[in-house]
Amino acid sequence: MKYIPNYFGKEQLSKMFFLFPDPHFKKKNHRQRLIGPYLLDEFAYALQIGGIVYTITDVEELGERMKTCLENHPLFEALTEEELEADPVVKLLDSATEEGQKVARSGGQTYQAVYRRIASTI
Repeated sequence: MKYIPNYFGKEQLSKMFFLFPDPHFKKKNHRQRLIGPYLLDEFAYALQIGGIVYTITDVEELGERMKTCLENHPLFEALTEEELEADPVVKLLDSATEEGQKVARSGGQTYQAVYRRIASTI
């Protein structure tokens, strides 16, 4: 993932999806998680201003970490409740993948985080 600038131009993408990523439960592998403070810089480079990052997982710890990383990054802000309700993609996050359908069948809980890329204040 650190090679994103080699594949995508600056502000080329309008949306990015991280749907049920591998949670990497072992502490020594936490650095391999997709949403983290370092890779968010790469994602921000490829994502246009106003572009949206969608994340969903069925692992509470991972969901909280992804949300925290996005909240703490200066180039992302959370969508408002009104924006979430109006976005048709958000309604599909639970059911658009095989993993999401499996979680729904088993009655599991999901954790979503949807954030917008904002302009740098510097």
